Amino acid sequence: MTTHFERQLEELHVQMITMGSLCEKVISLSNRAIRGENCIREIFDTDREIDTKEREIENHCMRILLHQQPVARDLREVSAALKMISDMERIGDQAADIADLSQFIETNHVEVPELIGKMAEMTVRMVTESVDAFVKKDLKLCRKVIDDDDQVDDAFNQVKEELATLMYQNLDAKAGLDLLMTAKYMERIGDHAVNIAEWVEYAITGSHRNNEHQMGGNQA
Repeated sequence: MTTHFERQLEELHVQMITMGSLCEKVISLSNRAIRGENCIREIFDTDREIDTKEREIENHCMRILLHQQPVARDLREVSAALKMISDMERIGDQAADIADLSQFIETNHVEVPELIGKMAEMTVRMVTESVDAFVKKDLKLCRKVIDDDDQVDDAFNQVKEELATLMYQNLDAKAGLDLLMTAKYMERIGDHAVNIAEWVEYAITGSHRNNEHQMGGNQA
């Protein structure tokens, strides 16, 4: 028979999957926005949904901690969820930052490098897999997410080089910087996905590796 505590954990998993889906949605929307689609309002609405879901999960975790008083691995799982939702909330913030930039990019009629779209696809997959790893307690999958961040970093470096070349030729400097910041926000989203995966690893193993993905001292 399923215990009350097990039902509480199952509910936590459902809420984490929901918040992860919102993060996937907002990343995809931000990628569409920089290509001229009219979805900026939807991005901001989704970001607010992510904020609301963060509070709901936080409250749910606190109820588990106060009433169930979990220990060992169960305690790590709830603690990890609290850390994960902080990074998931920041993903929404960064997607909203991209939405802001998209208005200037569209105004200047700038062609967006294909690699930025690839970065969006990669980070969506990383978020999906990190949440799946949490629910399934899949250590191999969360470590795959951590390793996959190298591809996002490589793509960001390629975008920097491409934009530098275009700016040297004839690309407007302001437009070039807007695109560079867009790529940087995508790269930061990848870092947040790694942070999530590292907390999943902690929930499973009890150890948390030194974070090699700190973003210039602190995240936006």
